[in-house]
Amino acid sequence: MSDHQKFMQRALELAAQAEQIGEVPVGAVIVANGEIIAEGYNQMIQNNDPSAHAEIVAIRAAGAKLKNYRLPETELYVTLEPCAMCAGAITHARIKRLIYATTDPRTGATGSAIDVLNHACMNHKVEVVSGVCQEQASAQLKSFFRARRNTPKPEK
Repeated sequence: MSDHQKFMQRALELAAQAEQIGEVPVGAVIVANGEIIAEGYNQMIQNNDPSAHAEIVAIRAAGAKLKNYRLPETELYVTLEPCAMCAGAITHARIKRLIYATTDPRTGATGSAIDVLNHACMNHKVEVVSGVCQEQASAQLKSFFRARRNTPKPEK
């Protein structure tokens, strides 16, 4: 198993934790010098916080651990292509490399819907690797949304 696969597997485990609490199953880990330094999973509903995406939770934890708002020479592994908000945070944190599992054709901001990360006006460029554990991440998300569509909504 490659390092990319190993770290993505941990992100997938975190995504499963998000799913267990009713959140969209997205997980993220930040790696420095070959070690996980921070983790996160979606917590928007649980925390009543629209910014509590897996990536943001992990970036906040990494910043606190390193006592720095910049995270140079780090890698972010996430199970779903980041949205525009998360792509902006990745850029501002100066994360070196983004590795994600599956694309998000509706809101993906690394080229699927739009490309925020490496837009010409950005002063920091992020290396992007996609497709690591893609089938597993895609299946996890599809299963979650299939179950959600098949669950009766409570009456108001």
